[in-house]
Amino acid sequence: MDDYREWTTNQPAGRTAEQERERRKIEVALGYRLLAANRWGDAGDGHISARDPERRDCFWMLRYGPSYHQAHVRDLVLVGPNGELVLGEGIINVAAYYIHYPILAARPDAVSATHVHTHWGTPFAAEVRKFSPITQESCVFFEDHALFDDEEVQVQSVDAGKRIADALGQTRAIILRNHGLLTVGDSVAEAVGSFVQMERVAEAHLKARDAVPISADAARFAKADLVRYGAGRVAFAAMVARHIGDPSVVTR
Repeated sequence: MDDYREWTTNQPAGRTAEQERERRKIEVALGYRLLAANRWGDAGDGHISARDPERRDCFWMLRYGPSYHQAHVRDLVLVGPNGELVLGEGIINVAAYYIHYPILAARPDAVSATHVHTHWGTPFAAEVRKFSPITQESCVFFEDHALFDDEEVQVQSVDAGKRIADALGQTRAIILRNHGLLTVGDSVAEAVGSFVQMERVAEAHLKARDAVPISADAARFAKADLVRYGAGRVAFAAMVARHIGDPSVVTR
C-alpha cells in the first residue's frame, strides 16, 4: 500500500489477481493487529477471512497460534471448501471454517467476514435484540443487520454456519445470540472497520438504557451519507494510521 488512504477506496480495476490477493492478505494481517489494538482476541477467540480472488471457494485467515498483535502475512493459511489446508503451514481454526465458509458461499458479493468476542458486543448479544438508531454510528446498521436467535453458541458444523448465513441474508452484520457480533464486507477493510463500529454501537446500547432513537427517516438520511465512501474502509484506514503506522510491518 502506497498510502493508508487507499483503503478508503475499493477499486480492483487494473490489479492482477496476485496483486489483489496480496492486498487482501495484508488487510487480514493488519485487521488482526487492529483487533489486538482494541484488546480483543487475547484468547484467540476471533477470526477474519478473505476470499481468494481466483479460488473463490477458498479463503485466507490467520493460522491457529500466533498472537493477533504479531500477525504477519506469512502466518496466513488458505482454507479450502472442505476445511482442508490448501496453502501455508500450520493448524486451521476449525470453528472459523464452520462460520466463514458458509457465509462466503452464500454471499458472492462478500470478500470478508470478521468476528471476535468483545467487551460490549458479546454481552449485548445476550439480550437477544437488534440495534435502534440511538447514535450516529448505529445509523450505519439501520435496516442493515440481522439477529441469529439460536442457542448454538458452540458452532461445531457447517450446517450451523449455514443457519448463521441464512439469518444474515444480504445485510452487513449480524448479532449472534449469546455469542457476539459478526460483520461482512466487500473488502477486508470494510468488514473489520464495520466491526469496530458495531462494537461501539453495542456499547452505546448497554450504557444508554433510556436512549431515545431518532426517526426512521433521519436514520436513513444519516446512513446514506455515512456509507457513501464505505463506512468500514474509512474507519480501517484511520485505525491503521493510529495504531500501526507503517502497514508494511505485516510483510516483513
